[in-house]
Amino acid sequence: MAINSSTFIRQDMLAPQPAPLGVSGASHWFRTKLFATPKDTVLTILALALLAYLVPGMINWLFIDAVWTGSDRTACATVIQGGVLPDGQSGACWAFVDAKFQQFMFGRYPLEERWRPILVAVLFVILLVPMLIPKVPHKAWNALALFIILPFISFFLLIGGFGLPHVETQLWGGLMVTLILSFFGITVSLPLGILLALGRRSQMPVIKTLCVIFIEIIRGIPLVTVLFMASVMLPLFLPNGWTFDKLLRALIGVSIFSAAYMAEVIRGGLQAIPKGQFEGADSLGLSYWQKMRLIILPQAIKLVIPSIVNTFIGLFKDTSLVSIIGMFDLLGIVTLNQSDANWSTPVTPITGYVFAGFIFWLFCFGMSRYSAFMERHLDTGHRH
Repeated sequence: MAINSSTFIRQDMLAPQPAPLGVSGASHWFRTKLFATPKDTVLTILALALLAYLVPGMINWLFIDAVWTGSDRTACATVIQGGVLPDGQSGACWAFVDAKFQQFMFGRYPLEERWRPILVAVLFVILLVPMLIPKVPHKAWNALALFIILPFISFFLLIGGFGLPHVETQLWGGLMVTLILSFFGITVSLPLGILLALGRRSQMPVIKTLCVIFIEIIRGIPLVTVLFMASVMLPLFLPNGWTFDKLLRALIGVSIFSAAYMAEVIRGGLQAIPKGQFEGADSLGLSYWQKMRLIILPQAIKLVIPSIVNTFIGLFKDTSLVSIIGMFDLLGIVTLNQSDANWSTPVTPITGYVFAGFIFWLFCFGMSRYSAFMERHLDTGHRH
């Protein structure tokens, strides 16, 4: 076919050209992110000056002047305090953390039986990792093993039975209790929160009223009060001879408290779903539960992933409140060991709190990063 002389059709694509100078590289990033305006420049300089003032001292206290080994308080105390360190040198006492590390992890769990919580932790990691990787298949079987079978096996491994010596929950403590409370609370609060959110949006007045009352009452009182009621007041309403394990009361209190907040998070996601999605599901002849399970809830949960993870992070940190009912999680066991006269120094308490804070930050940061990863993985929106 003849082509008009005024018409031009390119036969080959042009090769990609490098970005213009000045709009890429480290210098461009610094210029646009840190020194774009006079105000940004002033703030950047002030921030750098503050870091230059604080960071060297922190590094010096945490690592350079820190004491890493020792058998008692004399290793971390100065001469004037009855120790061996030169006066004026008082770095972190990591020897205290090293000496008490086993208690920080397991509390007063019998030393010869600590292989049992270690085995539970290994099984938990083995089942959790494939659950968190989207490409790993058989998620239904994985979830069954992680959320149903593992708790059943862990119960008998930790508390005893089938030939294993009985270990009272009063001896449990440290990071082990923190993780047990968090895992149980997360596992229970999410499905319970979904049911409460659906109930609050129900067209049945009785169901809706009961869900609203439950959510508003629980959200209106602090977790300390919920734990106190579960631990102290609940036994008063039980028949004579009936009792609940203290750990079980804490698990119930933490779970229902978190479920009330989770319900409002899920409800926010449900309200964000366009009405057309509900009408489309109805036009297909789906039942209520099919509509929610297959169409509405997957979209609603995807929308509120940051809020869900934020609730989980808050739950993980709130486990430290169980110390008011006589249980010692990671923070509680660290505080308890600071009263040991063999390690009584001015730097021992802050070292213990820095260690506990780092462990809490590590888990919370991990949940936050995984939340961001799932947001990117599930992002099916159209990008311009």
